[in-house]
Amino acid sequence: MIDSPLVRSAGPDVLSLALMDARNHSLHLFAQFQRALEDSAPKIFQHPHVNPPLWELGHVAWFQEWWIGRNTQRALGTRCSPEPTRLASIEPQADRWWNPGLTPQAGRWSLDLPDMAACRAYLLHTLESTLDLLDKAGASSDDALYFYRLSLFHEDMRGEAMACAAQVLGVGLDEPLQAALAPRPMAVREPLLVPSTVWTMGSEGAGFAFDNEKPAHAVSVPEFEIDAQPVSWAQYVEFVGDGGYDSEELWHPDGWRWLQGQAAAEGRRGPRYVDQIGISSGAVIQNRFGVPRRMQASQPAMHVSWWEADAWCRWAGRRLPAEVEWELAAHTAARRGFHWGDVWEWMGTTFRPYPGFAPDPWQDYSQASFGTHKVLRGASFATRARMKTPKHRSFQLPERDDGFCGFRSCAL
Repeated sequence: MIDSPLVRSAGPDVLSLALMDARNHSLHLFAQFQRALEDSAPKIFQHPHVNPPLWELGHVAWFQEWWIGRNTQRALGTRCSPEPTRLASIEPQADRWWNPGLTPQAGRWSLDLPDMAACRAYLLHTLESTLDLLDKAGASSDDALYFYRLSLFHEDMRGEAMACAAQVLGVGLDEPLQAALAPRPMAVREPLLVPSTVWTMGSEGAGFAFDNEKPAHAVSVPEFEIDAQPVSWAQYVEFVGDGGYDSEELWHPDGWRWLQGQAAAEGRRGPRYVDQIGISSGAVIQNRFGVPRRMQASQPAMHVSWWEADAWCRWAGRRLPAEVEWELAAHTAARRGFHWGDVWEWMGTTFRPYPGFAPDPWQDYSQASFGTHKVLRGASFATRARMKTPKHRSFQLPERDDGFCGFRSCAL
């Protein structure tokens, strides 16, 4: 159960095991960066969308201590103040090093971060404190367990961010991770017709939910047709071969401007990390964690920006799904072949609050992105299984393509 979505409603015993599992996973991911440096692989370089690996590792411990060990209102759950009275950290420099509000992402590469031994000690001490407080919480309410669940899922999200960083920086992975962090070939099925209905969108009931998943609300959904699986490389190569990257009429004006900037900088004519697209053969060579690999035709197209996904849909005479359509299909059409979980999937929907939205104590999570970001639904192969629920809403700016993202389409 520790790696199941049921952990959203788990009690202290399961949560303690899940928290230890998440920490072990974080350390395993960080070890990939350590080995890359020790093996004289290409040096880790700075990137505007990547945190320094040591910062990322220390930040998960800081977040846990910030909202649990140092938070005098932790038992209040979502009723906790965004700025509760906080105790001092066990590490005097913790806020200066790892509070994201104090240091923008680009400035984190120049921080005088502690060495690995000191960072490991901080991770150990904060986790021990968390587990001790969790043990004292007993078989408690959702409020009392809220911050433990939040910290678990936060560490899972940062773990996936570390996997994305390894892709961006070309860091090689050990064999078990290399096998786990790979898209799978998909069975190709015909699009599915989903009948009209009234759907309760969002999370409701007991257990944990992120603030942008709340409150649950009814939405009338007309009948629609949706792809049974994400768009494959075979389908995407047709778009490239038909001049999709040279046809301005297929692109949103902002997307076309973005593409021209990418083309001028790197000659871009395909998704990020693609070294070669064979139009006649259909072969796609994409760099995967520093190693060029041939993608299978039935694998989902990946590292695609929202602009590219939107342009493909225009070319195909289709459209990106609305959030409610994707969520409804994921819940009701699985037995008919609706497949998800290989790549995050771009929605046609701009990221906005649900009616009646109220921010949870971690106010920086959702609010600042409303109206500017696009929604991603589902999960990727790098997402922990306990994070995989059709209700979850991820979000990114439309130009972002460094994550493990793809898309599917709906009929107009």
